[in-house]
Amino acid sequence: MDSTPFNLKAKKLDEKQRRLLQLALDPSTKIIYIAGPAGSSKTYMAVYSALRLLKKREELDLLYVRTVIESAEKGLGALPGDLDEKFNPYIAPLQDKLDEMLPIKSSPTSKRELFESGRIKARPINYLRGADWKNKVVIADEAQNFTLKELTTLITRIGEDTKLFICGDFMQSDINGKTGFPQIFKLFNDKESKDKGIHCFEFTEEDIKRSEILKFIIRKLQQK
Repeated sequence: MDSTPFNLKAKKLDEKQRRLLQLALDPSTKIIYIAGPAGSSKTYMAVYSALRLLKKREELDLLYVRTVIESAEKGLGALPGDLDEKFNPYIAPLQDKLDEMLPIKSSPTSKRELFESGRIKARPINYLRGADWKNKVVIADEAQNFTLKELTTLITRIGEDTKLFICGDFMQSDINGKTGFPQIFKLFNDKESKDKGIHCFEFTEEDIKRSEILKFIIRKLQQK
């Protein structure tokens, strides 16, 4: 892995975000399940934490994982191009966060170099079987669209010096009730898991940063 130094914008975080960052940067932390509604900074904080880790340690690289499931029933096989071309539309959240966090002066150059050097990669969840992760920071995004089997595959890839961020929204799922995220979040939300470096962190509607109207919408939806 080539060393690719980069600059990172300083970010003003609230108290809850700082707690998550502190937990993420703790060497004893292995896995963090991050739950919360849309706009509550789940992906933002996972990407920011990952970049902080990569900047501190040049041997680490970032792997962004998500499913190809969306509201429309279309898989990778129905899209043109090779794997990277097919998956590219699904990594827009990562691209947006990188644009926001890397200095404008060096972006998109720094972002492109991080991808080209292999320090940042992206793969769909169904391409992980058989992988053995070492020296990685892994972000699994939109994990509410992972089945229990897919989440099991994901967390059992963890190897030496690897940290996982698994981000999901209990309110949203596009796989017809087959999501495994709430079940696995509950399973590892105990003291025994914490003692092993596995943590569960939850944002609420009060943590939504996107807009005040979104806070209202989420609050109303939770009353269903």
